[in-house]
Formats: sequence, C-alpha cells, structure tokens
Amino acid sequence: MNEWIATLGGRQEAEDRVEFDPASQESPAPARQALEATVMTPLAHLGVLDVTGHDAEKFLQGQTSAQVTLADGEFAPLTCFCTPKGRMLANAQLWRVAPERYRLMMHRSLVGPLTDHLKKFAAFYKVELEARDDLVLLGLIGREASALAEVRFDVIPPKPWHQAGNGEIQVLAHPGPRPRLLACLPAEKATEAWQRLAEHATPVGNAVWRLHDIQAGLAWLDASQRDAYLPQMINWEALGGISFKKGCYTGQEVVARAHFRGQVKKRLVRAQLDGSLLPELGSTIHDAEDKSFGEVLAAELDAYGEAEVLAVMSTKEPTPPLRVAGQKLKLLKLPYPLERLDPEALAAK
Repeated sequence: MNEWIATLGGRQEAEDRVEFDPASQESPAPARQALEATVMTPLAHLGVLDVTGHDAEKFLQGQTSAQVTLADGEFAPLTCFCTPKGRMLANAQLWRVAPERYRLMMHRSLVGPLTDHLKKFAAFYKVELEARDDLVLLGLIGREASALAEVRFDVIPPKPWHQAGNGEIQVLAHPGPRPRLLACLPAEKATEAWQRLAEHATPVGNAVWRLHDIQAGLAWLDASQRDAYLPQMINWEALGGISFKKGCYTGQEVVARAHFRGQVKKRLVRAQLDGSLLPELGSTIHDAEDKSFGEVLAAELDAYGEAEVLAVMSTKEPTPPLRVAGQKLKLLKLPYPLERLDPEALAAK
C-alpha cells in the first residue's frame, strides 16, 4: 500500500512509521520545520474502513458513539466502537462520502479487528464493510496548509472536524498547535499530488503529525490498546466524540453511567519528559512512592528534542515526582477543558 512512499524518498521504518532524510545537514529537525514553515507527511499509521449500503446509517447508529445523522457531508465527527462493557475496540473519525457510503479513519492496526467485529452484526443489515487499502492519507501542517489544499485539491479548507471535497478526494481539518489538514485520495493519485505539494511543502516523517496529535490532546488507540479503556479515559467526550443525546448503541449504558455518575477514575493527560528517550507504549508511570499511576499511550520528540507523551493516569493526587522510563514527567495543560462537548453543538458551530 505504501510502495509509492519509497519512490519519493521515504523510508518505512516500521509498519506505522515513515521517515524522510533531511535536505541537508543544516536542516532543522522535522518538528521544528512544522513550526517555521509548511510540511507534508504520509499518514502511514492511519487506515480507512468504508461502510456502504442501504442500511449503512442505521447499522452504524447502533454500533458507534456518534450521532450518525450529524455526518452529513460537512461535519465529520469523532466516534468510537465499544464492547458491551463500554471498553473501546477502536476510536475513529467518521465522515460521509455519499448518501449510502460512510468512511471511518482509525489506526491502521485496528481496521482488520474492527471489521471482523462489525461483520458479526452486518449480516443482519444491507451493508458492506471494506478496508480501503487503495486509499492514501496525506497530512499538511503549517501556515500555508490551507492555501495549498485550496490550490492543489480545489477545495475551500474546512473548519476542524469538518470535511470538504467530493466522492474521490476529501479534505478534513484537525486541531493542533499549527493548522492541520488531512487529505484522503486514491492511491493512484498520491504520487502526482505529493509532487505538486512538494513544490511548497517539505516532506517529513509522520512522527510530526503524531506529535501534533499529542499536543492537541488527541489519542488514537492501536491494536495493543484495544478493549482497555472507557471512552472518557481518553477524554473522548471532551473532544465531542460521544453523543449523549442519541439512542442505544453497544456499550452505551456503561458509557452513559460513567458520565452521569462521575465514575471515571482515569483520564488522559499531556506531559513532557526531561530527556529525549521515547518510552515504549504501555510504559508504567510511577510516583515518588513507586506506585503505578498510569501508562503511556503515545510518545514523540518535540521541536526541541524532548519527549512529549499522552498518558492515561489515575485521577488521584500523586506523590511527586512522577517518572517513566527513568525520566521525570512534567504534566502539561490540555488544549481543551475537561468537560462534555456535545457533537450536536460542535456541528452547529
């Protein structure tokens, strides 16, 4: 699926990680380039699942935390799929491509497991599930991202969590410390699109996009984190990823009870480490008494070579200092309030 990346000078360092060599030894680190100019990156860590058919909306309405009618071709809400116990099998972004075609974007390692899970219910509906390995996701970050998208993809760039485009190419906006746009397009058009974008944007590895997700307080679960967290434990209701106004869906009762009774004992936090060692995902965070206080969900190096992380931590007051992987951990402020954000209100903005 990512063979085209190699032809353009990229290296597949891992299944979900791509790197590009700097233009020269004097080139700033990729994360710094995103602060100073405009960069582009193949989002090799993300994958796409299409749900199509006459019953697609009805089917998704019973499985996902999103109010599916809100995905109207303009608003592209966050959502998640849960077990009956309310634990997330995947979190995703949902958008509508056509009246009977919906598209889900999530970590690529979860596309297969979620497809298998949904197939158990799809047999009762007129729907088809298709992992779209023939689609490519490109990310643009920086002050010229919107102008580039407008010229190269012939769209008016949307607001965060909204979409623009057509049935072939869609452009979505994500929040972050710099403007961010994501383009979903056919793989056969990827090379041409990349070359045209490269006239005004610098190619960088997808670690830069993942860093901006961390700085936006946005965690994308992978297969190793499947069936481990309630949606609120990754602040999904604060990002507009849960509709508390819709009807039943799998896990809804547990998710609603946790919200209305205030029973969430863990929360997603942003943090910075005092070194450049990236902890492995799942690394335990300890306090001064060596008590386990949480685990790392995501980690990347920032523009200054220091590790930034997202972690799920206990809401109890820890005994400082906190440490992970032999480094001190300093909590940072989230870019959004920890309070419920109804997607219905977000769609109306």
